[in-house]
Amino acid sequence: MAMVDPIASPIWTSGRVGVCSVGHYVYWPQFEGLRDRLLEHTATFLAELRRRAPATIIAAEGLCDTSQRAVEVGEEFARQRVDLVIIYVATYTPSAHVLPVIRRTGVPALVVGLQPTPAMDYDRATTALQLEHDNITSLPEIAGAMARADQAPIDVVVGTLHDDERAWGRIAAWCQVATVVHELANARIGLLGHVYEGMLDMNSDPTMVEATFGAHVEHLEMEDLAVRVEGVSEDEWRAKREEITRIFSCPAPGADPVARQVRDEDLVWPARVACGMDRLVADFGLGGLAYYYRGLDDNLYERLHAGMIIGNSLITSRGVPCAGELDLKNCLAMFIMSRLGAGGSFAEFHPVDFAEDFALVGHDGPHHLQIAEGRPALRLLSVLHGKRGSGPSVEYTLKRGPISMLGLTQTHAGAFKMVVAEGESVLGPIPATGNTNTRGRFRPDVRTFLERWTMAGPTHHFALGVGHVADQVERLARYLGIECVRVA
Repeated sequence: MAMVDPIASPIWTSGRVGVCSVGHYVYWPQFEGLRDRLLEHTATFLAELRRRAPATIIAAEGLCDTSQRAVEVGEEFARQRVDLVIIYVATYTPSAHVLPVIRRTGVPALVVGLQPTPAMDYDRATTALQLEHDNITSLPEIAGAMARADQAPIDVVVGTLHDDERAWGRIAAWCQVATVVHELANARIGLLGHVYEGMLDMNSDPTMVEATFGAHVEHLEMEDLAVRVEGVSEDEWRAKREEITRIFSCPAPGADPVARQVRDEDLVWPARVACGMDRLVADFGLGGLAYYYRGLDDNLYERLHAGMIIGNSLITSRGVPCAGELDLKNCLAMFIMSRLGAGGSFAEFHPVDFAEDFALVGHDGPHHLQIAEGRPALRLLSVLHGKRGSGPSVEYTLKRGPISMLGLTQTHAGAFKMVVAEGESVLGPIPATGNTNTRGRFRPDVRTFLERWTMAGPTHHFALGVGHVADQVERLARYLGIECVRVA
């Protein structure tokens, strides 16, 4: 077997969010007990943040209340390699107590002003009580100084410390973005084979992938897979076949003459290939894979490619997205959707039903099985929809309810661009052709939506997931500094 540096299997990690509570040292000798009350509010904020945020919280000790302390906090956050900074404005603070943190950390910052109560008790108000509620006063000053330093806040959140779902939802959302960014920056995406012949929108620049997202693109050979499939034992592939039969149904054929019912013997080769794929992912530490190989009639590489669909669907469902036709950009889109909790399946537009106003959305090849409505099915195809070879293919429809689509494309200048939209999955019959297909409804109507989506300039593939996550995609694009078009 070809040797590679041993790399652990991919492990989901979390973003690192540095939290700095800021104040003003001048107030402490003037107003006894104020600093202690602000520290109590800070502790409440941190406890709620740790409860809600899908990220690792790294809190600076005490209050950042001098410019010298701001330097120390910024240097510590830089050492900790945080992905996002949250500035919790506990009371009025000069911007000099904030900007050194931002400058030394060098990552986007969220500025938060949350009052301890919705309103002061005006009859009992004191200067100290007002300062305890002065969480908003310095927000414009801080934002202005950051903008002049060319590090404007990624967002500003205003609200109350308790019982404010709007504020806390936005704070948690940014922490999730930090985790997605962290995962992207540490991902290794395998590139196996070559782009499907003639698909010019599939061509991607691996250097720009690393420059934009931080992800490393690992170039693989078909030999890397072949030697691992060759080493699979009978016990291994039999166990994998049992796993496959537990997960999938094998229905009787429908009207399509190229499809027939899958038998146990039809699963031997896909089970062996699936075991080889598991080894490939583990050996190279892959967090995703884009693959395609034409091969020659009935040679080993053609058979490998035709046998990858089931194994890659299982891998995709574990959070390691596999994109067919060597669509590296869509592999990244699927990766993002996965980390947003939406699943992320390989998709494109299929025929439109103008009578009922929906479009079928799906694709052949690997898919995210955890977002299927019911049990996914396998059909044995004698023709793999424009590709060489034959073998079992995955068929299902998405769970009923809200869905999102994320397309990742590139502009004329080569910069990455996101195209995102939301819709609804509605249940109903789909073609029994071994493809995934979902009845997708979109606003204002399917005809207008498809026109607008196309004019936004995506590739013909996109990542399809459950739930509405367009807001999060827009936040991620803002963090990464890339264009995002929301189609509605």
